[in-house]
Amino acid sequence: MTRNQLDDLIASGENNRLEFKRELSSAYRIARTLAAFANTTGGTLLIGVADDGKIVGVPSEFREVSKLEDATERLIEPVLSISYETLSADGRLVLLVEVPDSDEKPHYVRDEVGKRMLYVRVRDKSVPTNNLIQSTNQATPELLKSATVRALIQYLRKNDDISASRFAKLVNISDYRASKLLRQLSVQGLLIMIDKARPVRFALQVTV
Repeated sequence: MTRNQLDDLIASGENNRLEFKRELSSAYRIARTLAAFANTTGGTLLIGVADDGKIVGVPSEFREVSKLEDATERLIEPVLSISYETLSADGRLVLLVEVPDSDEKPHYVRDEVGKRMLYVRVRDKSVPTNNLIQSTNQATPELLKSATVRALIQYLRKNDDISASRFAKLVNISDYRASKLLRQLSVQGLLIMIDKARPVRFALQVTV
């Protein structure tokens, strides 16, 4: 990646497929981000970049890579394959880590006490969930063009997630129909379900 490409990537800001880290605080914390990317649609991690997009660099490539390897090989199940490259920007070292949309999902993360948890990516956050709905096919163009789904997408572009009851009120349909449609859109890969807390919520899985 060239310096101009790096600058363009940083300028796009953190989102569901991009996260900045000044440095890695621990293998446990970064394991959540890596697994969330893999469980959703993949993503890129820039280490040595502050939250505001300023390039600060990392003091030790070895130390950061050691934490990445600990996360992917020991804390994430099944083991997650990632790739990285080092970039030099104004004499500062930046690590660019690419996480694929995994074919082996779901990937679980073990925390400090050995408990396994699933994480998914919602906007610029990695959030826990109990289940991961595997998409079987893509939402049809006709469905995406419907007024109901367009209203849902517009809402989720501005908000992190939505519950069935909130969606029902938004488009004036029954809670049952709203819940059924949200789950249908999850199976079709447009949404991702977050059911760690109640009520169950849904977020955009892909950018549309």
